[in-house]
Amino acid sequence: MSLESMKRIAKSAKEASYALPRLSNDERNAVLESMAKRLIQNTPKILKANQKDIQNAQKAKLAPALVGRLKLDETKLKKVAAGLIEIAKLPDPLGRLLESVKRPNGLIIQKVSVPIGVILIIYESRPNVTADCAGLCLKSGNSVILRGGKEAFESNQAIHQALVGALKEYKVPSGAVSFVASKEHRDVDHLLGLRESIDLVIPRGGESLIRRVSDISKIPVLRHYQGICHTYIDREAELSMALSIAENAKVQNPGVCNAMETLLVDRNIAKDFLIPFAKKMKATGVELRGCPRTRKIVKGIKAASEKDWRTEYLDLVLSVRVVDDVTEAIGHIRQYGSGHSDAIVSDNAQTRKRFLDEVDSACVFENASTRFSDGGEFGMGAEMGISTDKLHARGPVGIRELTSYKYVITGRGHVRT
Repeated sequence: MSLESMKRIAKSAKEASYALPRLSNDERNAVLESMAKRLIQNTPKILKANQKDIQNAQKAKLAPALVGRLKLDETKLKKVAAGLIEIAKLPDPLGRLLESVKRPNGLIIQKVSVPIGVILIIYESRPNVTADCAGLCLKSGNSVILRGGKEAFESNQAIHQALVGALKEYKVPSGAVSFVASKEHRDVDHLLGLRESIDLVIPRGGESLIRRVSDISKIPVLRHYQGICHTYIDREAELSMALSIAENAKVQNPGVCNAMETLLVDRNIAKDFLIPFAKKMKATGVELRGCPRTRKIVKGIKAASEKDWRTEYLDLVLSVRVVDDVTEAIGHIRQYGSGHSDAIVSDNAQTRKRFLDEVDSACVFENASTRFSDGGEFGMGAEMGISTDKLHARGPVGIRELTSYKYVITGRGHVRT
């Protein structure tokens, strides 16, 4: 597609962004409910399109894990539709009074939540993202431009066509949910230069995609590069609880950004913890890579390299380091962490507080698995992803994080002297 085609898509989205805030919360919810209904009604068509993507992926010899992320079935589509209903049930994120001040001169200054405007989502693999992002943006009064990966092109297009039916039903401008029907990288480059029409870019995918978007974009980007998540087992941890938390953080779903990639263990309990933990990991197929002190306790495991401490495996591989104390654990996270999600397991309230205060990550946990870093688990409904940025939004990005604010100033003939 040409630059002019991209400009037309962006212009249409911009025009729709002016109309969306005029819809009431009930009207936006009605559209979301219609979208959910239409996904279910179009299940055969969507699954047929998905089968094309699966066949193309297999012909291209994509990794089995990637093919698995592409796959849809009736159960998954029902979950996607249910997610749209859950978004509809959330409180209206628009028009919230964030602050109100009455000045000594009688001037009233109010800070009110408003949509961001036009959001460009560039994503890979999972076709459910098409519906999730459309729903989140609609609920928060934003237009969205969806540009999925070529591996899920047919599925994304079929889902988008189902969603657009709901827009037509309620006479919402079609530019409210736009789909870029192109597989060309240059079209992404074109879009990333349209800062006069697009207000925010959110890339969802691997580190290479996010870095590429960040390097090229002339539009603000909300991002997270990696999920190198740590769990620190303190010397005063309850070992049975620590075993349960560490196992869950690694094994429950290893291919996601909030799974634990590095385990840190206090030297005072290292032997008592690591021997039973290593048995659990062996039983679940996890490969351990350890520091010298770890390898003295757990025999026969591979040595962890400098690269391992910096690696997001997204697989059944875990690096393990024995540390002297919480100070060394915090130092390790500062050096190698990605600012995503990190946890401490300890019965000592003072140690826990120090860890939570000094680890500068989007989500910090005490006595809980990092797998809870998720918009649904936080009560946000679906999410755009986890932001490790510090400006505008941090952590799970839900409908409130997809709003900005403006100041509304009320006077009665006030003039400045």
